[in-house]
Amino acid sequence: MAFQMMAVFILLAFYGCYFLKMISQRRKGIKTDQIGKGKIGFTKVIEITMKIVTYIVPFIEVISIAMNKTAFAAPVRGIGACIAVIGVGVFIISVLTMQDSWRAGVSNTDRTELVTKGIYQISRNPAFLGFDLVYIGMICMFFNWPLLFVSIWAMVMFHLQIRNVEEVFLLEAFGEAYLNYKNKVCRYIGRKGKYGHKNNQLFPTGNQRSCIIRCDSDYHRFLLLYSQGRNPLSGSAAGIADTIYC
Repeated sequence: MAFQMMAVFILLAFYGCYFLKMISQRRKGIKTDQIGKGKIGFTKVIEITMKIVTYIVPFIEVISIAMNKTAFAAPVRGIGACIAVIGVGVFIISVLTMQDSWRAGVSNTDRTELVTKGIYQISRNPAFLGFDLVYIGMICMFFNWPLLFVSIWAMVMFHLQIRNVEEVFLLEAFGEAYLNYKNKVCRYIGRKGKYGHKNNQLFPTGNQRSCIIRCDSDYHRFLLLYSQGRNPLSGSAAGIADTIYC
């Protein structure tokens, strides 16, 4: 019973933060939910799939809580509860830090800021990290195969959203400012070395740094054009082939 009560509190705090933020932004004329809107191609597939599975997960979580059955002993369930509580905290802090730049999905029309302060100094994607921690915690508390399957599916979709949608968007929107940030802060948790790293090598200054910035930019531009259904090797994108060797 104690784990059930704790799980209900966790879900109420977690999803309550999400919907309260959405309501708050709606009052300011901001449309928080941008998932799948104005997107085409692979980008739309990723975002729509992610949206569907994130609706499925809490449904399975509620059923799992009601059944209160698990293959794990109480200590593992306790650890899971702690992980989930941490996840809720990380998520709430990330939403508050982002302020009105917060969006679910990416918007091709809204003007937002590149937020690098607070929790974003140690994680480029703390909100997604919060989701992952809550999902992992719930698996530990109420393990069953359907919950495990949909949770892993959701986490995979989050990763695809980050790699193939959000990082592409941020590079296009903020350019080298985002690249500099990306080279300092890890995708999920931690900070990189003084100069960042790429393929476990340091690129401090000069031609090597310029080369890697150019390659990273071209790679993400390639993904962006591909996701929009355009030929990534035509027109201004033709230079990708000349710099990909970096």
